[in-house]
Amino acid sequence: MSLLSLFRRSQPLTAALLLALATGRAGGADKVADGSPAIEARMTAVMASPELLGAAAEAGRRASQFCVNCHGESGLSQHGHVPNLAGQHPVFLLTQIEKFADGRRQDEFMTGLIKVLKPEDRFNMAIYFASQSVPVKPARDAASARRGQQLYARACVGCHGAQARGQKRIARLAGQQPEYLVRALDNYRTGKGRKDPVMTAVAKGLSNGDIQALAAYLPTIP
Repeated sequence: MSLLSLFRRSQPLTAALLLALATGRAGGADKVADGSPAIEARMTAVMASPELLGAAAEAGRRASQFCVNCHGESGLSQHGHVPNLAGQHPVFLLTQIEKFADGRRQDEFMTGLIKVLKPEDRFNMAIYFASQSVPVKPARDAASARRGQQLYARACVGCHGAQARGQKRIARLAGQQPEYLVRALDNYRTGKGRKDPVMTAVAKGLSNGDIQALAAYLPTIP
């Protein structure tokens, strides 16, 4: 089931509330801040309405034009070390955007770009990238991918889910760039630029071969 389908199965909202949430006029939703129940409710409303989703996604596409050179036009990166944004949970994406803006995530290039965006642009960008599909990639090394599948089931499935699609607080790994996965896991393992107690504990238990196997498997998940 797609992310959009999951959102559309949510509890129906009245037309007035839907409009208020979608336009940011529902109590406190005018200021985009990650972790806000009003913002999460607004995202659910937008993702559940084809009309509102289309409008927000188009606005997000326009706002994200400076992202194209690195993350690709639809959030599918053209560079191995740059992550795909397509298909991530919109709340997760917005949270990461806000972290770059306020310094909780450090990247001189990303922080400078994010800071010039208005809150509404950030919201719409998250909607746009979340609504994009992620193609399946065939395994480059079938044996390594099978090993990665076993490792994933043992060490990762509890947080990232059976299909590695993540959730609003957890990144989607399905279809991610192999090089980026290797780099991120190694950074968690060494504590260089990545700090999360759960991920660090998991990564420290992985060998270089384990990391390569996971990176061979995860891009093949639809």
